[in-house]
Amino acid sequence: MNWNHLNSETQLTELLEKSKNKPQVIYKHSTRCSTSTMVKNRLEREAAPQEAEFYFLDLIANRSLSNKIAQIFSVTHESPQILVVRDSECVYHESHYSIFMDEIAARCNPA
Repeated sequence: MNWNHLNSETQLTELLEKSKNKPQVIYKHSTRCSTSTMVKNRLEREAAPQEAEFYFLDLIANRSLSNKIAQIFSVTHESPQILVVRDSECVYHESHYSIFMDEIAARCNPA
């Protein structure tokens, strides 16, 4: 798994633009949460969909950016949390133990 580190609003703006051509996936991770670490490890053991780019957001270091993401996509902040963004819209979000790579892949490849 190749994570792109998301740590600025400029990157978020670029992510939104790139989502018009390719699905973008944001993983909101708390470095202080064992559940978040477990879910991250589980994701890293699975094959990520080739057609998507994955971003890692450290919530402790970038809380204001996490809040901005929640505001832009009108989703309640949770940790851990996954968001799939296509055409500048959040088309899927999930949290905690409900985060699975096969669900992420399905949202990146709508039938």
